[in-house]
This record gives sequence, C-alpha cells and structure tokens, in this order.
Amino acid sequence: MRLTFGRYIPTNSIIHKMDPRFKFVMIICLIIAVFMPIGYTGYIVLTTAVITLFAVSKLSWRMMAKLFIPVIFIFTVILLINTFLMHPDPTHIDYLAKHESLWKHFSYNPNTGVGYIGPDFKEMINGVDPTSEAGKAIHGLIPLGNFWHWKFIWVSEKAVYSALLMGWRIYLMITLTTILTGTTQPLELTLAIEDILWPLKWIGIPVYVFSIIISIALRMIPTLIDEAGRIMKAQASRGIDFKNGKFKDKVKGLTSLIIPLLVSSFQKAEDLSYAMEARGYDPKAKRTRFIQFHFRWADIIIFSIGITLFVCAIVYANVFPLSNAFLHLPYIDQLITY
Repeated sequence: MRLTFGRYIPTNSIIHKMDPRFKFVMIICLIIAVFMPIGYTGYIVLTTAVITLFAVSKLSWRMMAKLFIPVIFIFTVILLINTFLMHPDPTHIDYLAKHESLWKHFSYNPNTGVGYIGPDFKEMINGVDPTSEAGKAIHGLIPLGNFWHWKFIWVSEKAVYSALLMGWRIYLMITLTTILTGTTQPLELTLAIEDILWPLKWIGIPVYVFSIIISIALRMIPTLIDEAGRIMKAQASRGIDFKNGKFKDKVKGLTSLIIPLLVSSFQKAEDLSYAMEARGYDPKAKRTRFIQFHFRWADIIIFSIGITLFVCAIVYANVFPLSNAFLHLPYIDQLITY
C-alpha cells in the first residue's frame, strides 16, 4: 500500500519553481470551482485544466492512475448510501398500482423489480395537481429515473449518476491536492500558509501555529499510509485475512488494523513533539526567516489562468443556465443535484 498522495516529488518543472503562495491560493480556488454547479461543460474544461497542470508539473502518470484507487472506494460508499436514501416511496408505487389510468403509463415488474419511467409518464406531470395523492406519487418517482428493486435494495439512475458526479469531483480535488503537495516542499508550504494568513496576526491569531499544524498534517498522510500497510502485513502473518472471507469477518479484521494504527499515530506525535522540543522549538518565540519567496512573471501568468478559471466557474454557475451549455444532457441533468 504505497500511495504517493501527500509526498514531495522532486523534479525540475515550472510548477515546482512557482511561488508557493501563488500556487496554494490557485489550487484552493480550483478546488472550490470543482464543487460548483457548472455542468458537464464546466467539468470538462476544469478536467482539461487539471490534466494540463499535472503534465506541466512533470509528475508521474502512474501516480495519477493510482489516485483512482481511493476514488473507487469513495464512489462505492456513496453509491451504497444512495441505495438507501434515493429510492421511490413504496406507497407511491402501491398507489399507482391501484389506479389503472396512472398505472398503464408506468412500467414496473414486481417479479424482476425493474421500473421504467417512460416519456408518457413524464408528460403526465403537467396535468396533475402536485399536492394530490397522484401528484405526490408522480413527482416522487420522476426525479429518480429508472430503478431496480430487490427486497430492501433500491438502485436508481439518480443514485448512480449522483455517485459518479461526486466521484468525478473528488478525483479532481485529490489530483489538485497531489499537485500542490508533490511540487511543494513541506517547509515552503508552511511558510506560504504563514504568509497568506499573515493579516490574522492583527487580531491575535497565532498564524505560525496554524501553518505548522497544516504542514505536519499533510506530511503525516503518506507516513500513516505506509504504517497502515506495515500493520496489515504484520497482521496477515498472524493469520488475519483482510481480502477474503465474509463481510462480517473483514469488519472484525479492521479492528486489528485501526487500534494499532491509532496507537502508532499517538506514538509518532509524541516522538515528534520531543524532537521539536529537543531542537528548541517554541511556538511563541520571535523568529526570522532564511527562505524568502520571490515571484516571477511565469508565476503571475499561471496564477492568472487559474484565477480566471475560478471566476468563470462562479459566473457560469450563477448567471448562465445549464441548458445553454454546448454539452447539455437534459435527461441526466434532471436526475442530478449539482
């Protein structure tokens, strides 16, 4: 389990040489833009920009492919949650079954559990009072799209499309974070955060403490991932199988991973605090700086492109309707909550 997320990868790229203050602000703005309702057009533009930024950073494409691993896990969890939250109300289906005039427009096979909401059914929404029983039944089914039902499991198109969209967003966010941590040394990142938060000093907030906390947290991510892999190998040698067996056995096996990982994390935090004290670290001490940042014209150009994308995402999400996009999929758009 060796992931490169959170590690500094030393190469000689223009992104590595970029002023970390500009780079940090630009990445944060792009992450915010990823979670705006910008439709497929906006996501394609942002994805193209993120891939270009990754290529300019000269980071390994294998690293970008490995970032899919946590996204697949997150997508599975979201889809699992959606199967319990996004499903038609069974009482609405029962209501439709009792009224032949409505039921004939709705295709549902109780034996297979497959429900198909065709165009005829969608046209009925205009002629039915939404506050009536029939209106509630129709309005409750249409936003979910077609669905499949087996016992307590409901899988609807809305659940799948929403999970895919969230997985897409999270993948872009993880890729942007990897670009930031992979091209910026931890000390430079700490100093950059301290510079950005500098105005907060005037209201008594310890900016340096916040910056060192954020920097240590980012630095400890790959260390904890390596530690989890080491513990899993040690527990596997004792006969614990994390890959095979029943789901119940896997959940029990995770306790043998989580508890040693927590103990190891506290131990590493204690060792780190002792090491910092031994080197005379005092968060309240007045300090000077050896590293001084100097921005270049190339930094300003890259930063301007990133901020322009961020501003365009804000304008696009708040001014222009999704139906005006060059890539508009109305059927899928009506099933997704951006």
